[in-house]
Amino acid sequence: MNEIFKWQKIKKKDFKRAQEFLIDIEEDYVSACAKFLGNDKLNDPAWILSGKNDEIAGFVINSKSAILPALRGGNEIPPLVFLKSLMRAKKIHSVQGLQNEVRIFESEIEKIGGQPADIIDYDLMTLETPPKRAGKISNSSSRSNFILRVPQMIDIDGMAPLQAAYEKEEVLPKGSVFNPAASRINTANLIAGGKILAAEVGGRLVGKINVNAVSFTRYQVGGVYVDPDYRRRGIAKKMAAEFIASLTGEGKGVTLFVRKTNDAARRLYSGLGFKKLKDYRITYY
Repeated sequence: MNEIFKWQKIKKKDFKRAQEFLIDIEEDYVSACAKFLGNDKLNDPAWILSGKNDEIAGFVINSKSAILPALRGGNEIPPLVFLKSLMRAKKIHSVQGLQNEVRIFESEIEKIGGQPADIIDYDLMTLETPPKRAGKISNSSSRSNFILRVPQMIDIDGMAPLQAAYEKEEVLPKGSVFNPAASRINTANLIAGGKILAAEVGGRLVGKINVNAVSFTRYQVGGVYVDPDYRRRGIAKKMAAEFIASLTGEGKGVTLFVRKTNDAARRLYSGLGFKKLKDYRITYY
């Protein structure tokens, strides 16, 4: 990359051009865009890769213990001069973003002495049009007792076990210890946010799906989980189709990422009309 570009810690005066940069690349970087939008008071440190004519070629934000790069697919960037001091100041738990960009951080963190505890690769997928219709629920007893509804705070005792199971199955990296209290808080926050849908069979909550990031014009969907006793009945597809249709009905694009090893989930989203955009990665430390 041209040597005129250098890393600068973002300031209030940089917000407009940083926003323009991120809007232009939003589809690939919903998580980073969402963190930028929530950082209007500069509570989270962020850096821009800036040129002498105020051109921006990259953006990195550190939100809590996660680093999220948005480098427009760039592989040749100046040294990450801020990384060493950042890692001295706080514990970095993960780097997440496009696979090739996360690899740049892996290499730099290794030079500082950090070694990954776990690496999880995903397909980053997108949907621009309403999802394809889902078929009927396969089990006759499920069909007669099946409803989809937005859960309320009164449902937290039924929703918390689903969120806990999802986190254990899909989120926690190797060697991590599950925190029930933190998971219950996550559940409460999701319910309070309102962008969540639950599947209920015979009065029992058996599935969930939610939005986990909101950027400029897009939602990022996550948290998809169905109780193992109720799988292979079409519940996940029906739930996802209705929820995602409600999001696209708002005129929003929808993005998600799914583990490369989760063949069932990848088939589900492909069946709804999602297409793979890029390779995505979360590296845990």
